[in-house]
Parts: sequence; C-alpha cells; structure tokens
Amino acid sequence: MAYCFLQVALDTPLNSCFDYRWEYQPGEEPAVGQLVLVPFARREVVGLIVAIKNETEVPADKLKDAMAVRSQLSPLPERWLALARFAADYYQRPLGEVALPGLPKNLRVPKTVALDRALKKLAKDATPHDPTPSGMPVLNPAQQEAANVIGGAQGFTPILLYGVTGSGKTEVYLQACAQVLAREPDAQILILVPEINLTPQLEGNIRARFPGLMLATLHSSLSEGERMLHWLAAHQGRARIVLGTRLAILSSLPNLKLIVIDEEHDPSYKQQEGLRYSARDLAVWRAHQLAIPIVLGSATPSLESWHHASSGRYRKLELRERAVRDAVLPTVKLVDMERDRPKDGLTGALIAALRGRLDRGEQSLLFLNRRGYAPVICCDACGWISNCTRCTAFMVLHRPEHRLRCHHCSLELRIPRHCPTCGNVDLQPLGRGTQRVEEGLQAMFPEARILRIDADSTRLKGSAQAAFDTVHRGEVDILVGTQMVAKGHDFKKLTLVGILNPDTALFSQDYRASERLFAQLMQVAGRAGRAGAASEVLVQTRYASHPLYGAVMRHDYDRFAGSLLDERRQAGLPPFMYQALLRAEAPELATAIAFLEAARDSLHSEAVMINDPIPMTMTRVHNVDRAQLLVESSSRPALQAFLREWVEILRGMKSRVRWSLEVDPLDI
Repeated sequence: MAYCFLQVALDTPLNSCFDYRWEYQPGEEPAVGQLVLVPFARREVVGLIVAIKNETEVPADKLKDAMAVRSQLSPLPERWLALARFAADYYQRPLGEVALPGLPKNLRVPKTVALDRALKKLAKDATPHDPTPSGMPVLNPAQQEAANVIGGAQGFTPILLYGVTGSGKTEVYLQACAQVLAREPDAQILILVPEINLTPQLEGNIRARFPGLMLATLHSSLSEGERMLHWLAAHQGRARIVLGTRLAILSSLPNLKLIVIDEEHDPSYKQQEGLRYSARDLAVWRAHQLAIPIVLGSATPSLESWHHASSGRYRKLELRERAVRDAVLPTVKLVDMERDRPKDGLTGALIAALRGRLDRGEQSLLFLNRRGYAPVICCDACGWISNCTRCTAFMVLHRPEHRLRCHHCSLELRIPRHCPTCGNVDLQPLGRGTQRVEEGLQAMFPEARILRIDADSTRLKGSAQAAFDTVHRGEVDILVGTQMVAKGHDFKKLTLVGILNPDTALFSQDYRASERLFAQLMQVAGRAGRAGAASEVLVQTRYASHPLYGAVMRHDYDRFAGSLLDERRQAGLPPFMYQALLRAEAPELATAIAFLEAARDSLHSEAVMINDPIPMTMTRVHNVDRAQLLVESSSRPALQAFLREWVEILRGMKSRVRWSLEVDPLDI
C-alpha cells in the first residue's frame, strides 16, 4: 500500500482547501480533478481533488483519511479546473463554492447509486454520431457570409452577430455549427440561451437539423436524474451539442470548439445569488483559454459588447434585413395617452387595431411587464394601501386566486373584506397587471380567444411550452404576456404588438434602465411580422417626444447605443469604469450601515474610489434591512488587487451582518 495527501476543495465559505490522507494500491493512484468523499465536521461530503502532495503541514493527530475516490468517473479536465479557479479569483469566492455547485447534485451526494445508474445507461446508448445536417435552407448573402466567417474562424475569435429581429440568427448558428462539425467530427459546441422557456424551440430546431448527433440540455428545470445524465454525456464528449442556460457555462466539455451566446444582452446571464457570475463574461474567458471562436448574438447588443466591437476587440457581423422574403420590420407608432385617453388600460387606437386583427384572423400581442391583477389596493377614505409587512414593497392583488401576494418574500394574505384602518368596505385596485388586462379584453372581445402567459400562469412544469405551442398552432387571437414572450419566439401569424405602460422605466434611478427598456421594446416589437405580413407596433405613452421612443420608431439601435456610450463615458460609468458592490443585511438598517462604514474605512487605495454606504432602493426584504457600498476604479487590475486584500479584511471583521460582494454588478 502507498499513501499520499489529497488537497480537496469543499463547498464551504472558508477560503481554503483541506488536506486528507489517502491509501491506495500501486497502479490505482488518484488524479487531480477526481471527486472524493471525505469527512468534514460531523458530515460526509463530496469534494474535488485540486492537488496531490507527498507532504502536508497538517499535524498527524488532526489529519483525517479520505473515505472514497470516485474512480468510476473520469477526472474533470485541467482546463475546467482553470476556469473554476479564474471564476473564484475574479468573483472573490472560495474555489469550492465555484467548482462544486457547478456539478449536478447527484454527483455531490455520499452514495453513488445515481452516478452508477447514469453511467450504465450511457454505456448502453448506441446512438450513432453522424454530424451530417438535414434540410439545410438557402441563406441570404448576409447570412451566408456570417455563417462562413463563424464556421471558418480559427483561434480565439470573439464575434458580435448584430442582426435585427427575424434576421435568421438561429439559422446562422446552425449552419456555422454544421461547418465546425464537418471539419472536426468530435467537436463539441455550447449554445447558451438566457431563459429556460427558450430551450424547447431551439432544441427542436437542433434535433431536426442534426438527427444523428447526441444533444444535451442543461438548465434548472431538469430533474436531478436528467441533469446528471446530460452532464455526463457532455463530460464524456458524447454530446456534440450542449444547449443550456447560464449554468451550462460551468459544464465539463473536453472537446469544446465553438461557443454561441444567443440574446447576449440579456441580464439573465448574470447570476443574482450565491456566486454572482456572468455566464457571458465567463464564456468569453473560456473561449480565450481554449483559443476557440465565440459568437455573441443579439438585435440589441449590450453596451459592453457594442463598445468592444466598435473598438475592434470583437469582430462585428451584421444582418440588417429579415430572413423571410419580403418580410420587413414592423411599423412602430406612438399613441399619446394625453390625447387618446385609455379605457380599461387600452387606448382607442389600440382597441381599433385589435378589432382589425380579429376581423382578419391575425394574432395580436399585448405586452405588460407586470404580473398580477393590480400592483396595490387602497382605501379612498383613509389612504391605506396594501403594504407588505415584511418588505418595503406593496402586496400585489391576484384576483383570480383571491390573494394578496408579495413578489419579493412570497407572503400571501387573503384580500381584506374592509379597510384594516378605518373599516371602509370599498377597497379599490390601483394600476394594472396582466390579469386585469386579460379581464378587460374578455369583456371587450367576448368572442376572442385570449391567453395570458406570465410566471403565474406557467408555474407547472411544461405549462409554458404548452402555452406557446397553443399560440404557434394559431389557437390564440390575443396573447397577453410579460417579458416571457418578449424574445426568441417566432409567432408566424402575429401582426400587432401593443406595449402598455413602458414609461415607468424612464424614471428609474438605475443608469442601465434606458438601455434595458430600449432592448425590451425592440425585442417585443420584433415578434410582429416575422412571416412577411404587414405588421405594426403601438406604444402607449405619456411622453411621446422622448428620444428613446424616437429611436425605437426608427429601429435605430446604432445611434441610440452611440449616444448612451457617450453619456457613460462622460459620467464615468461602465464600460469605462469597473465596479464592485458590497451588500450588507441585518435586522436593523443602522447595523448594516455601520458594518459598511467600517468596511469603507478598513482599506484605502489611490486607484480605487469607495463611495459612502446607502440603503438599497428596496431597503427591507423578509424582515431584513439591506444597504450597499459601491467601489469603482478605471483600472480592472487595480480593482481586482484591491478586492483581494479587502475581502480578507472583511472576512476577519467580527460582525453578525450577512454580507456579499458582487463584481460587475448589474443592479445598483
């Protein structure tokens, strides 16, 4: 018997790895990248071997033996470990908190029953690997040029594919994939989408195009058994195309040759809890690490990507026309709500347009990014409003369920029969959500087939795809939806889009609000007229002269992005400044502020500006008060060097405050 010492990363907040002794038979040496079962405190946990040593500094009386090495699973590649190390270093998190959560849950349990079963199932799978594509349509010249550039790219080549909605970006991706697979039959391709409900449509397209290849999907809606099976297929190199949401960027892909990020501008690519990573940014780093091309596709690119393309760091490919012959972008019209007063939330112009589509048998979409029946109920007599008792937020009225619901802490209450303050029984809903719009449409158009798609109507697994299938089959006349319907979907019969209540984003304190609003309007407008029929978009607004709406009418992303970049440059905001945000949570706001003040005074740097701590916009969530402190620098290396030293100081500060650090924050 021989023995060695394993350095193991564990999923704990402790910023260190742990040494364990391991005895083994000659010829059965462990390897870096293997999973190992070890005792930790009073538990048995699975960790990741990151180094193997002949000596250890741990005293013999404190050294523990590893319990089992997962030898049936091939080691995670060294390049995958390098990706995890980079993410841990850049986002200031322990290596174990990055590497282990990126693996399927069934790989991280003490027993190997699920792993053994999945490996056995994959071994029996005799799916042939034939990369020959099926049914390749003819591309227009711009599409063909883009597909050839992407498919023929060598080495690290970041490409921004800027194409208007309906320009056929998906077809470009598929034909570029076909070229890569024809050149390298063992190649693996990673395709990321921002939301789970976009995967079924793209998955169907990929399976139809490459019937002879194994496709793996990775997202949080999969069962643990499904996720394990798909992850293993990717890890073993059997899955040639991997389709997933942001978590797929941390999957093991030993033969990765191309990365595609669809709708790269979408904020959903940024994880907002735990390890707050950007899947898009990690994908760019991974492509650079592997020296492979990466495609960032969007009709409304993020300002960061647009800036990189304008400065020459990314190559920009453009698709200025829609892919379907004779299809043109929809006509965008503004409906001034000061002149055309709305009835039940809809102006006369929009009601007439809906009636016209019903008469012609065409589909319409009403977009309102606010679910529920009404954002709040109030008492006209005393001014009482339905505040959440645990958050600085309103309780949203969900009338069909007869409930008041907080969308932040999930508190639910019955709708009161009378005002809790004065006893008035005449409580009124204020504002409109998708449920109220749906109710108004049913009264206006009783003969119409109306469908609402939002987070409330699609809670059950598979319900979202079933709803979208209903729309695609033409069984819906008017679709009411939130941002779930705003991107990626190809509704053939849709010729009218009505956009309700977009004005609130014009007055947000978030400097990214105008960028997001423009992208959202352009994306939802792009659902109309994709099959070639004449189409229009009606935007109801009280600020018809606002320059943002003018840019939307002209479909002029180029000029709008240029003006925003000029503003950001003058104001010293990203992408010309690099930021990190320290958040603190405590039962009392003063405690959180005091912790942030101590953090602010604990370290100074001439290259880094530390702002004063302030309460967050939504100060209280689930009976916890929250504050934040913004750190900025014009130099990314200077900011990273500061953060490494600062985080060590923060970890040593004795406080009951719960804190987290986010690098490159999206929401401030």
